[in-house]
Amino acid sequence: MSASTTPPLPLAEVTRRAIEVLSRELGPADAARFVNQFSVGSGDYTAERAGLFGHLTLAEIVSEIRGRPGPNPAPPDRTPANGPGS
Repeated sequence: MSASTTPPLPLAEVTRRAIEVLSRELGPADAARFVNQFSVGSGDYTAERAGLFGHLTLAEIVSEIRGRPGPNPAPPDRTPANGPGS
């Protein structure tokens, strides 16, 4: 009796099938989140960071961050000086 072996699938097909299963079982958003944790980024973060912040001290960076308004700053009070309740 001879053992029947099938050749391995091409990597592109394995990837397609795996993403299909993940999407079906986890949903598209969580499947994408899972796959992204294994993705390699691009560029040189160290060089980019030095170009952006190399001339600043940590204290200067912290000061700038603390001086910025939050993501949803309160809108300015637009009530007229002699408006209702005045």
